[in-house]
Amino acid sequence: MSGAAGLAAEAGVIAAVQAAYESGTPVEVCGNASKRGMLRPVQAAARIDTRALTGITLYSPQELVIGAGAGTPMAEIAAAVAGKGQQITSEPPDFSALFGSTAPQTLGGVVATNLSGPRRVAWGATRDHVMGVRAVNGRGELVRSGGRVLKNVTGLDICKLLSGSHGTLAILTEIVLKVLPRPERRGTVVFAGLNPVQGVAALSAALGSPYAVCGAAYLPAEAAAALGFRTSVALARIEDFAVSVDYRTGRLREELAQFGPAEVLDDAASIAAWAAVRDAVPLHGQTGAIWRISVRPSAGPGVAAALAAAFDARWFMDWGGGLLWIAGPATEAAHAAVMAAAGKAGGTWLLFRAPDSLRAAVPVIPEEPAALARITASVKAAFDPKGILNPGRMYAGI
Repeated sequence: MSGAAGLAAEAGVIAAVQAAYESGTPVEVCGNASKRGMLRPVQAAARIDTRALTGITLYSPQELVIGAGAGTPMAEIAAAVAGKGQQITSEPPDFSALFGSTAPQTLGGVVATNLSGPRRVAWGATRDHVMGVRAVNGRGELVRSGGRVLKNVTGLDICKLLSGSHGTLAILTEIVLKVLPRPERRGTVVFAGLNPVQGVAALSAALGSPYAVCGAAYLPAEAAAALGFRTSVALARIEDFAVSVDYRTGRLREELAQFGPAEVLDDAASIAAWAAVRDAVPLHGQTGAIWRISVRPSAGPGVAAALAAAFDARWFMDWGGGLLWIAGPATEAAHAAVMAAAGKAGGTWLLFRAPDSLRAAVPVIPEEPAALARITASVKAAFDPKGILNPGRMYAGI
């Protein structure tokens, strides 16, 4: 990291991990703890946080890269790039409301959980835009990976390995992200009144069109009401120069006319609608558990129907139908139904939010096949040989 304060904060993390390693003390790793409710509860005797690792350490608008300490609030980074007409590529969501947190989420938390918004369907996940990291492994050793320019492709890509590792391999201290120019305008084509199968078909056609759709979501009537719609909607977003957006949304309406007449949301309405999809606003206020299920888009409606039949489920689909958000009772029976439905569809699942008692009692992500589990254990042992970093966060016992 650059700057005396940043280096001192990083040195503090190194010293804390070294002490924990020597004593074999398990530690909980977090920033502002806005995502503490994800995955399994961590049983640790101490805590190491990254809140002191703040500040933008690098910003080169010409190179489309920005770097910051892991404890830097995402709002600060978003504001900095917006000031130069740019945006964070993966459109990271803010789930503070889902977890009942008022603390601002940090860059380290977003990358450690690899959370991505609606734009993932076109531009990839958060990990795809992490260009470089500094991190402290479970021995208290400083690890550097990647670089600060787009042309850097040297070395083992530890950036992607640490992105989504939930602090179980190393503590991120600094992260460099690739950013994108901010579009001049956004437009969203809205197909109303479609059932889930029709909605996903419309989204698939939109994503397969030549018009560069960068957001595709289907909301049944109950979920759509949270966004101000009166019936179910399939939403297809286009971002670009104003003239191009006008042309492409118009063409999309014409070419998908078989799905019925469509309206087009303007720039302000599009921003509001996609912020709500990004942050899972249709599930705000839901008690109990929340799951995320990833399947091929054509299987999404069937999974939603199966779970609606199994329990009182509230749901919607993002990523063209490939990501299902499900809210339901926080019971082992409901969790078993989610696992079964996702497995039957050839997909995967995540227990995104639940009471500690349920998160500790059931798998929160699918168990890995034996061969893959051995690789996971080997990687964990290489980075964190004594298993002191966020023990049990992803799998019981490791």
